[in-house]
Amino acid sequence: MSEKFLTRSGVLLFLVRNNGTQQELLLQQRYNTGYSDGMWDCAAVGHVEASESMKMAVIREAREELGINIDIKEINFATLTHKCEPLTGNTYYNAYFVVTVYEGDPKIKEPEKCSCLKWFDVNELPIDFIAERKQALQNYINNISYDEFGWD
Repeated sequence: MSEKFLTRSGVLLFLVRNNGTQQELLLQQRYNTGYSDGMWDCAAVGHVEASESMKMAVIREAREELGINIDIKEINFATLTHKCEPLTGNTYYNAYFVVTVYEGDPKIKEPEKCSCLKWFDVNELPIDFIAERKQALQNYINNISYDEFGWD
């Protein structure tokens, strides 16, 4: 395949739980990754590998990063963002998925990439939540299935 046809695709997990009357979102604090280190990010984030569907990538990333198991039937599409990295010109297709049912207790499984895991009320997210992720969450809440980020 020619280099000009290569694209990057990522999957991002909105892991959600109900805590009484509040809906909470699990976020990880990035560490030592070279991208938005120190900022809050989705619970699990990663690239789609060869011969892997996006839902398969969500399952793999959740197991690798959080130590939880997700049944593919429990993965629901949230939104898609076509993203441009202004500094590098790289283009990404980031697919966001929502999961509310899973097995295990989320914990940091890659301490070299994540310094903290924390549940946040969806209405009280940290100010240093990565902007694209925050926009994607709002898109999901507002039933916007597609958006673009970084093109202006």
